[in-house]
Amino acid sequence: MERIVKFDEVVEAAAALCGKAACFLPEDVKKSLLAAAEKETGELGKEFFRQYAENFRIAEADKLPLCQDTGFAVWFVEYGTDVRLDKGDIYAALDEGTRRGYTRNYLRKSIVSDPLFDRRNTRDNTPCIVHLKLVPGDKIGLTLAPKGGGSENMSALKMLKPSDGRAGVVKFVVDTVVSAGGNPCPPTVVGVGIGGTMEKAAILAKIALLRKVGAPNEDPRYAELEAEILEKINASGVGPQGLGGDVTSLAVHILFHPCHLASLPVAVNINCHAARHAQIVL
Repeated sequence: MERIVKFDEVVEAAAALCGKAACFLPEDVKKSLLAAAEKETGELGKEFFRQYAENFRIAEADKLPLCQDTGFAVWFVEYGTDVRLDKGDIYAALDEGTRRGYTRNYLRKSIVSDPLFDRRNTRDNTPCIVHLKLVPGDKIGLTLAPKGGGSENMSALKMLKPSDGRAGVVKFVVDTVVSAGGNPCPPTVVGVGIGGTMEKAAILAKIALLRKVGAPNEDPRYAELEAEILEKINASGVGPQGLGGDVTSLAVHILFHPCHLASLPVAVNINCHAARHAQIVL
């Protein structure tokens, strides 16, 4: 039986998530940062972790943005096949929700209308990015993952040869994170997409960032690979804010997909230590 959801309900839910994601760090991220602080031995690194903890506590208490870069609004939508809006469409609803949310919460608007020739600020942080997945049922699941420019700029994709194998994947991911240095505000969460096509690998890498921080891959082979890559990244000494230390990344999360026999696409999407996201089911 079809369920009708009001367009304005989606808009208001999206607007609320904009404020929540900007000001409230998810519990798994907070716990991961506090645990990492115990592992850090450098005095400068320890001081950064103290500041991270103070920052997320102040942001939560005073409902202030965790970072001045409140990011590109990237939405992941699980849209039930038995639900429809009473008017308009999900894309319009999320644009309007983003517009209201960023305006009401006084969040920085960071989107320019044209990437090359007319870089004028759209003044409402739209248009947003929407990744839509159709699922059984009559619910709409919304997840917002605001993506800051500093971490996004350090992301990368490479079309490896199948013969590059595991070693090639490890080297590419580690080199990408280490060469990023302090630009993505480490300690980072590293999303890795392996397989599919060029664009599929990139989307997988971004979705991988939504996993609970440090939760191991369900496939033991990929869980072992995540652990190996994380160990090598942290052995690099890049450290918090790129100024040296034991903890360069909090976690490495991998998602994979079948691919062409001639290909081995690998994408790396990096999140800063404030790995923001918020979700709701309507």
